Amino acid sequence: MRHARGYRRLNRTHEHRKALFCNMAGSLIEHEQIKTTLPKAKELRPIIEKMITLAKRGDLHARRQAASKLKQDAYVAKLFDVLGPRYKDRQGGYVRVLKAGFRYGDMAPMAIIEFIDRDADAKGAGDKARVAEEALKD
Repeated sequence: MRHARGYRRLNRTHEHRKALFCNMAGSLIEHEQIKTTLPKAKELRPIIEKMITLAKRGDLHARRQAASKLKQDAYVAKLFDVLGPRYKDRQGGYVRVLKAGFRYGDMAPMAIIEFIDRDADAKGAGDKARVAEEALKD
């Protein structure tokens, strides 16, 4: 029986798992859709749901709690300025996990995790802006 075994360890230490989910949460907030393995996506979903709930609250304490979990201030700003107001009237279920076949190298089950009602232009927008900025420098 598997009573009280509440999460997947993903063959990582606690610190590695914590850093992994902080990075994945930041990437999901930035791009609004990421592709990862199915177990990672299923474990990331409650973390992101709690972040959106903090963003819906919107006070200073919630902002500091989110900043302690996310790596960059830009992620916190987008979370509270864009995503919080977007889901203000929604009672939960802010992200969906879609199965996306199997990875070629090791047949790991893959998944796409994305926000409900996501902005399709957000995916890769930061990378495109960074490349354009570097092109102007040269």
